[in-house]
Amino acid sequence: MTDADRREAARQFCQRWAGKGKEDEDARSYWIEFLQNVIGMENVTERVDFEKKVIGPDGNTKRIDVYIPETRVLIEQKSLGIALDKPQQGHNGMTPYEQAKMYDNSLPFDEKSRWIIVSNFEEIWIYNLNDRKPEPQKFVLSDIQNKYSLFDFLVNVEQKKISEEMRVSIEAGKFVGLLYDALLKEYIDPENPESLKSLNMLCVRLVFCLYAEDAHIFGSSGRMFYEYMNQFETKDMRKALIELFRTLDTPEEKRDKYDKSILSKFPYVNGGLFADENIEIPNFTEEIRDVLLEKASDGFDWSDISPTIFGAVFESTLNPETRRSGGMHYTSIENIHKVIDPLFLDDLKAELEEILSIKVERSKKPKLEVFQNKLASLKWLDPACGSGNFLTETYISIRRIENRAIRAILDCDRSQIDGQIVLGEAVNPIKVSINAFFGIEINDFAVTVAKTALWIAESQMIKETEDIVHMSLEFLPLKTQAHIVEGNALRMDWNEVCSKHELNYIMGNPPFVGARYQTDLQKNDLEYACVDKSGKTVDKVGFIDYVGGWYYKAAVFIQNTEIQCAFVSTNSICQGEQVAIIWKNLFHDFSIVINFAYQTFIWDSEANEKAHVHCIIVCMSTKPRKNKLLYSDIGKPSIVSNINGYLLDAPDCFIDRLSKSLWNAPKITNGNRAYDGNNLVLTSEEKDNIVLKEPISKNYIKKYFMGADLLKNDPRYVIWLVDCPPNELKQMPLVMKRVAAVKEMRLKSKNTSTLKAADTPTLFQMICQPKNDYLAFPRVSSQRRRYIPMTFLSNDCICGDKLIIIPDATIFLFGLLMSNVHNAWMRVFAGRLKSDYSYSSSVYNSFPMPTVTKEQKEKIEKTGRGILYARSLYHDSSLADLYDPLTMPPELQKAHIANDRAVMQAYGFDIKNTSESDCVAALMKMYQDRISKEK
Repeated sequence: MTDADRREAARQFCQRWAGKGKEDEDARSYWIEFLQNVIGMENVTERVDFEKKVIGPDGNTKRIDVYIPETRVLIEQKSLGIALDKPQQGHNGMTPYEQAKMYDNSLPFDEKSRWIIVSNFEEIWIYNLNDRKPEPQKFVLSDIQNKYSLFDFLVNVEQKKISEEMRVSIEAGKFVGLLYDALLKEYIDPENPESLKSLNMLCVRLVFCLYAEDAHIFGSSGRMFYEYMNQFETKDMRKALIELFRTLDTPEEKRDKYDKSILSKFPYVNGGLFADENIEIPNFTEEIRDVLLEKASDGFDWSDISPTIFGAVFESTLNPETRRSGGMHYTSIENIHKVIDPLFLDDLKAELEEILSIKVERSKKPKLEVFQNKLASLKWLDPACGSGNFLTETYISIRRIENRAIRAILDCDRSQIDGQIVLGEAVNPIKVSINAFFGIEINDFAVTVAKTALWIAESQMIKETEDIVHMSLEFLPLKTQAHIVEGNALRMDWNEVCSKHELNYIMGNPPFVGARYQTDLQKNDLEYACVDKSGKTVDKVGFIDYVGGWYYKAAVFIQNTEIQCAFVSTNSICQGEQVAIIWKNLFHDFSIVINFAYQTFIWDSEANEKAHVHCIIVCMSTKPRKNKLLYSDIGKPSIVSNINGYLLDAPDCFIDRLSKSLWNAPKITNGNRAYDGNNLVLTSEEKDNIVLKEPISKNYIKKYFMGADLLKNDPRYVIWLVDCPPNELKQMPLVMKRVAAVKEMRLKSKNTSTLKAADTPTLFQMICQPKNDYLAFPRVSSQRRRYIPMTFLSNDCICGDKLIIIPDATIFLFGLLMSNVHNAWMRVFAGRLKSDYSYSSSVYNSFPMPTVTKEQKEKIEKTGRGILYARSLYHDSSLADLYDPLTMPPELQKAHIANDRAVMQAYGFDIKNTSESDCVAALMKMYQDRISKEK
């Protein structure tokens, strides 16, 4: 359901139920309609229990009005007019909430409510039972029209949990930042890299202690760390902390058996987290004491942090410079699932559901056990793992699937005695381990954060398993170890981290660094990683984004395996020139196929300094999947026959750089290149000053457009001396001075062609000014625009090299290029400058032109003139104004729609049923056919 659908359904719901509702007659209809129409729950009657029976404290059978098992929501419904905060007659003086709580107390442990709702049709009060003293969040019926999304917790078990975890994790990150800043000030040499490394490790250890305290890992009191540290004066806290770290790293059998202090009560941690690495710990101050004990320990509960989110927040809090320079971006939980759900989670969940549907318990149990063993056998690698959020979220997701299997196995085994489960020998039922998770990360601090995040995740998931098996499971000492290796993934042999014959999945979010912004070391990394089947560095490697190195590295690694690999990437590797450089080699040399992909979408991170990036997701392997999935920008997958390097449902073809149009269209070129040190180009004020003092110069000063000038209809001016005789030039000393400056500037260049241009300082370095009117448009245009703005200029207007020009363009060609068909082609095959379109001659020269009848040609000419006429109605508006999606005039919109229809008809496209992807796929087929004929 779209937001609009839900809003309308909510409006109708409120209208229909206004002023009516009886508990016995209407409760079922009210909640079925609300859940189905407003919330979007499918199969309501199968998923919701109405009149659920419970045995009350008096031994009599009671009935819960509505109970939603999957989200554990209990609803007590009252008739219209019944006060929700008053004792009720006939219910022992209980309020509706107290009555609901009594029912909840009678439920089995694993069915106890997470939420309680009381309602009288006009009012809905929601109680969050995770709060110590639940207070109702109150809504009236009319609120639902605008606040329907606040009820999504009724069907989405994760939504509220994730929201709360995010809030807690970000708040925890703030405390880490305060602690970091306070400690940093006390280091003797705070700029020393070793001191900073020590500070990072110290913060990781303190965070683990704070979490372990609140999660009762250190002890049941939940105050051990605070009570231990608080007993010392500030001047002694440094020494106390060193003693604590030493104790946490010492097995209990090796400790002083006569020590009965609070220190002796701390458990052995293991895992190397507190191993003595001679880390530098500064003296404590009152500020450090206050942040650590009063704010972070006593004043905050760390047990609800999300290790997935917090790892990212933690790292970005302490290492923002490292994050920026390394190109690292932190993926949200939602976007992690865009990768891992279609990669493996969806299939694993479906497999478990199929097993759970088996009715015969004796047949179900062995299949569940085989399934659990399968989960435990799987292995994952993130070769650019950062703070470990992909690995952590994957571990949590797999463990939750395992917990469902464990619960089902127990259900098969259980025997009921007075409603209690009888367990056999207390054996840890967990088989999935963080030992199955592997990572490579170049930053040593991020490695430690990733390991710690996985340990925290393991601790939290053990708690969830304990709720299922109703027994305590040991977490400390740590018995598992995530294999996070420090190193440069593009230089390493990944087999040294995990053998490819044991690995199942590769995933992650490698660094985003464009080809223009790479350091020399990063360029060298790509030359090392991007190789063909002979091991030779591929051609044009200098045009590849840094993330492309991970695709090449993975493609080589997964040869002769069934490993599935999915990465989040910048969309530029599947657009423009990079497609042929990257995917042509991967398809041909390494037999790579794309099994699922997300076309361009925008995502934000959970980090403090959010990265707004246009991303794609690509899953590849050497073994094709039966069903290939292509996700559009609205996230709905289509089953397709093939996904090519441009992430289209189309054949594998690659648009090469062409020197001329395959369809013999008029020649396209860039505008004139000045390279004049800005001496020949003038502002309006400079032009007026020269003309005032040297009137003859008026004949040689012309309007000048670069890309931005054209879009804004705000030309500058240029001294254009192409036809100026020497005697007239000498009558313009101000112009002569500028010409001399051009010569001087060019003579300083080391470029041969520029040095040669110093011989003709009166002219632009490269001249391609048309003799007649010409079509012009900017080389770079905002991705917000549906159409690249093109216009005709007089040959008396000088075009700069930030414009693309077509000297012999006709009105028919204008209509063709302004169409949605051409712009769809452009969106796929143009390069990108950040997220904006960067047009090149290759886009134009490869663009398939239709074979048109005389009538079709005349119709496109007519609609092309219609576009120019619609613009003329707003002659004071610039192209930027006219083609802004928010301010585009209706007349111009209608003119473009008419032109789009005319052009689509000329190609034979179905106007109503041809999507943009369908259009490009058809054009690519035309391109392939033409290339074949040319050969």
